[in-house]
Amino acid sequence: MLLVAGILLWSLTHLSIALAPQGRQKLIDALGLIPYKLAFSMVLVIALVLLVMGWRQMPPTSVWVPPAAMRHLTMLLVPIAAVLFIAGRLPTDLKRWIRHPQLTAVKLWAVAHLLANGELRSILLFGGLLVWAVLEVILINRRQGARIKPPAAGTVWTLASTGAGVLLAAILMWAHPWIAGVPLMAVR
Repeated sequence: MLLVAGILLWSLTHLSIALAPQGRQKLIDALGLIPYKLAFSMVLVIALVLLVMGWRQMPPTSVWVPPAAMRHLTMLLVPIAAVLFIAGRLPTDLKRWIRHPQLTAVKLWAVAHLLANGELRSILLFGGLLVWAVLEVILINRRQGARIKPPAAGTVWTLASTGAGVLLAAILMWAHPWIAGVPLMAVR
């Protein structure tokens, strides 16, 4: 099953940093840092391809029928997740309030999609990535110890980051039919 393989490859590749730091260091020593990062990235690209292909190939077997209102909640939560995802890579004051904005974004994105989708493939994909993100936060917090708030980044960076997140959300919503094979809104 491509979907499960993609979830496992994505999760184990990321979790290996915390679960097997000696193995990671051995790979870096053997390959060099840049080739290691390239190989790591390629594995993640393969995992993403498996996730998308696996989800699209799996039949939409209904497990439960979510209330229609959940779609509206999802449409609200996903842009917030996109803003948090971008905030994880840019200097922004959001990092002063949220320790792991990118992983929080993944968790929010996954929960939002679980609220609106009752198909087995969606439960596997979003539930699997939600479990990965929760484990990742636990392992990172354990490795890093007590949180130290970053210095203030300023309003300009925070607004730029938020704007980039809103733009990302708009692009993802527009591209959703091609990425997931499912339009977000029925056109009549």
